[in-house]
Amino acid sequence: MIKYLNKSIVKNVLFILLGSLISSLAINLFISKAKLLSGGASGISLIIQYLFKFPAGYSILLLNIPLLILSYKFLNKRFTILTFIGTISFSMFLILTAPLKGVIDTTDTLLLCLYGGALNGIGIGIVFSNHGSAGGLNIISALIKVKHDNYKIGQISFYINIIIVVIATFFFGVTSALYTIVAMFITAEVTDRIIIGIGKQKLVLIITVKEKEICSGILYKMHRGVTFLYGQGGYTGKREKILFCTVPLHQIPELKLIIKEIDNDAFMITVDASEVRGKGFKNDLI
Repeated sequence: MIKYLNKSIVKNVLFILLGSLISSLAINLFISKAKLLSGGASGISLIIQYLFKFPAGYSILLLNIPLLILSYKFLNKRFTILTFIGTISFSMFLILTAPLKGVIDTTDTLLLCLYGGALNGIGIGIVFSNHGSAGGLNIISALIKVKHDNYKIGQISFYINIIIVVIATFFFGVTSALYTIVAMFITAEVTDRIIIGIGKQKLVLIITVKEKEICSGILYKMHRGVTFLYGQGGYTGKREKILFCTVPLHQIPELKLIIKEIDNDAFMITVDASEVRGKGFKNDLI
């Protein structure tokens, strides 16, 4: 096991610990206060906690022990080690932060649902971005995927979460189940935003007869790179140069002005870029 714990994953481990702490706060401060559920193993552990008063932190650990053994045997060892760290840290932080349940002084279920779902998504997103997980559903999905390659992990996770929602409806009523669905949806959306990124950059495609002049304007006035793509008009059959560039949102008005001054008939398409890496743009935070 030691050979996998080298310097290259120290950063991953630190952020997995941070993400686990954030998720545990989301559950103890918001989700469990409203008697709602989260997805996966933590949702099952919350059901056990609500019904039998057995702390979720301990039940998550117990549920994951056999799954971690199976993961180590059948799945990627690096994944198993990082998942082991995520599982232990998440369980530990759930136990340590349990006394904080009364800190948030509100009984508004909607507020608890919204903030709990969002905060949980941030925590899970940080963990996933660093190649870890809190075990449970992720291990089950990966194991099923190994045996049945035609199944998608997202589908497996969805079906298991549906079962959790049905259980919530049976034991805690329709209202609780509906709020749980909202919290799960927010968690999933925020998780995606953390993993993929929030598009503050734009991809721009420009078709113009004055490609050299516009290219120069982008290079020397905006100090942004430009790539030439080659296309062919569907109607005219004429080969054309297409300017391709990535610019921050705040530079879009300047780009429009440059294009308008040079070629008012230029064709311009602007789309969101969820994630941009490389020179001239910020490096990853996690």
